[in-house]
Amino acid sequence: MSTFQAPKGTYDLTPPRSAKFLAVREAISAPLRDSGYGYIETPGFENVELFARGVGESTDIVTKEMYTLTTKGGDQLALRPEGTASVLRAALEANLHKAGNLPVKLWYSGSYYRYERPQAGRYRHFSQVGAEAIGTEDPALDAELIILADQAYRSLGLRRFRVLLNSLGDKECRPVYREALQSFLRDLDLDEETRRRIEINPLRVLDDKRADVQKQLTDAPKLRDYLCDACKAYHEEVRALLTAAGVAFEDDEKLVRGLDYYTRTTFEFVHDGLGSQSAVGGGGRYDGLSEMIGGPELPSVGWALGVDRTVLALEAEGVELDLPATTSVYAVPLGEEARRVLFGVVTELRRAGVAADFAFGGRGLKGAMKSANRSGARYTLVAGERDLAEGVVQLKDMESGEQSAVPLAEAAAELAKRLG
Repeated sequence: MSTFQAPKGTYDLTPPRSAKFLAVREAISAPLRDSGYGYIETPGFENVELFARGVGESTDIVTKEMYTLTTKGGDQLALRPEGTASVLRAALEANLHKAGNLPVKLWYSGSYYRYERPQAGRYRHFSQVGAEAIGTEDPALDAELIILADQAYRSLGLRRFRVLLNSLGDKECRPVYREALQSFLRDLDLDEETRRRIEINPLRVLDDKRADVQKQLTDAPKLRDYLCDACKAYHEEVRALLTAAGVAFEDDEKLVRGLDYYTRTTFEFVHDGLGSQSAVGGGGRYDGLSEMIGGPELPSVGWALGVDRTVLALEAEGVELDLPATTSVYAVPLGEEARRVLFGVVTELRRAGVAADFAFGGRGLKGAMKSANRSGARYTLVAGERDLAEGVVQLKDMESGEQSAVPLAEAAAELAKRLG
């Protein structure tokens, strides 16, 4: 047993379960790559102020959950708690918005960090795949991203997820609603911390998960009643495009998400098989974020989908992914000459795109065949001195148990043919 363990609230990805995570990342990113989104990668840490401005100083993420550090040079840094602010910062720094047609379409995959009470589906280190469309205000972009996430989940075999949808209005109509909401909230029986939130960002009180708070919010003013005509028309167009694409959604008037930068369209993907941590992903439009972090006006929209929670959702539904075999051919040499020859065959197979492995360590036939069984290989190649003298190798089908001699010079081609 090692002296060290993974830090509390984190996890290691090890085979064979790690293959699920790779497959989920691939499935989520595939529709994005087919829709004009280019890959971007940002540092694991950023200036603290980037998140304070972008995510919001009143959010739990900034006030309670960020991992911060001070460098030897005195810089205040934070491990990234989310991806959007970092991606937008990188796009602005690289002037991607000046390089060609807008929107700038980007996707990313990586680890994020929040100091939270660890529980199933909520970790201090977690993985997400995200997408951002930067620089264009168009309801079709909002719809596109929701449709692509829906497509990704369905390609994995998920069926019991729901899409929640809302509009948060814009800088024209939200202030009026904010005042009405604040007046309502100030008369409720709430703790001091929640009362402070009323004055800073009252919409986030609607996102409070406590039952005693939700009970008091039953008669809270509805944002839909305060939307301006432009925001109403925008939201109806998003809804119409989703309906036309066959993507089912539920209108959720209390959906505000946990970040300050969202405007207009906001959405969340939830899975009812995950208990309290039901959100598997979400996002929305953030038309003012670029200006918040010192950039030009660049209306944008994006989402992030949790890889960890998507894997949990798959397991909750009992979905078994069709994962590629880690090993299709396993070579078992008997003797030094066979060891050199079969190693060459394995190298040839790998170059031909066949997943092949080798009995390393000079084990005997019995031990090597046990390893071949554990590898899950469909075929095993066995060769000893007599086989090499005859110019053949023994090819065993691990499913049927049938074994036959094939010419050594044709072994790689024969295996490639059998494996398709």
